[in-house]
Amino acid sequence: MTDSRWAIGLMTGTVLDGHIDVAAIRTDGKTIGEFGPYELVPYEAAVTPLIEAAVKDALDWQFEGDEPESFARAERRLSEAQAEAVAEFCERNGLPRADVAAVGFHGQTVLHRPPEAGIPGRTRQLGDGALMASMLGITVVHDFRSADVAAGGQGAPLSPIYHRAMLERIGAGSETAILNLGGVANLTHFDGERLIAFDTGPANAPINDWIKAHGAGAMDRDGRLALAGRVDEARLARLLDHPWLAKPYPKSLDRFSFKMAMAGGLSLADGAATLTAFTAGAVGKALDLLPVRPERLIVCGGGRRNPAIMAAIETRAGVAVVDADAVGLRGDAVEAECFAHLAMRRLAGLPISFPLTTGVPQPMTGGVVNRS
Repeated sequence: MTDSRWAIGLMTGTVLDGHIDVAAIRTDGKTIGEFGPYELVPYEAAVTPLIEAAVKDALDWQFEGDEPESFARAERRLSEAQAEAVAEFCERNGLPRADVAAVGFHGQTVLHRPPEAGIPGRTRQLGDGALMASMLGITVVHDFRSADVAAGGQGAPLSPIYHRAMLERIGAGSETAILNLGGVANLTHFDGERLIAFDTGPANAPINDWIKAHGAGAMDRDGRLALAGRVDEARLARLLDHPWLAKPYPKSLDRFSFKMAMAGGLSLADGAATLTAFTAGAVGKALDLLPVRPERLIVCGGGRRNPAIMAAIETRAGVAVVDADAVGLRGDAVEAECFAHLAMRRLAGLPISFPLTTGVPQPMTGGVVNRS
């Protein structure tokens, strides 16, 4: 490996669960040398409402006119909070900051609009990499998506090149793909020559929103509601006819592209069951788009902890599902690890997005480097 120092990755997803994923790995940006510590660090109570306000304002803004004032407030505080999380993470785990080559800081996505019908894409992640670098005394790479979008790409998903390193680490071949279940679900497949990846449809986001809207908690914990409910099969069939699901890759989604309103009028449990089945059915339609349909999915992300989603994917998508943890990977840490890996690729001048992952014209690097 050309650089054996550690890299730290940070990720906060679109489900707004009030936590920061912090992970350290040794990587040269090509292979995974060693898994380091991983922690789920809670934001202090005041931060999440700032982010929620920014997300709400972003939906009204839609890239028209000046940015909402809430963006600046949320950006500064979340950048400070994540910098503090890195400092405390290093101290708790005995990891000297001098041994950290870079921090990969994804920031918080508040709005993402892929290119469509000749209209350029736009994306906005809140995050001040320069502020974080000054606070930590470590090089910080942030704003990974903007260069891709400016070049005509989707700006997402960015995880495929790290997923490829994961597949290589466990010796998997083209029979295996990786599925990440966050707010949105995304799929990565490498057949030895082509690295293909795209968003498959929603994952946790509409389910969580449905549960919250009914005052039944933050999520369908352990899939209990979905498992107790009945899928509206007629409605599901209509939902699975959505033209986006048949659209050729590369393609990406915003967290709100598919909303909880898909289950409108159903009971709490039946709505959870139907939304869960839609997530699974969309995965199946995505697998059908691949040149070779994989037999096994290594599943990472929070959604893999929902047995209703996992069972539905196996039955409705017709594929074996395996928790990433069961094959020596870290299902909860993947997204944070990914941005550590991407930061090292950026420093090495290696590409992070590709024609069959985001739709850029040629492989290209991305991310803004902030020296301490």
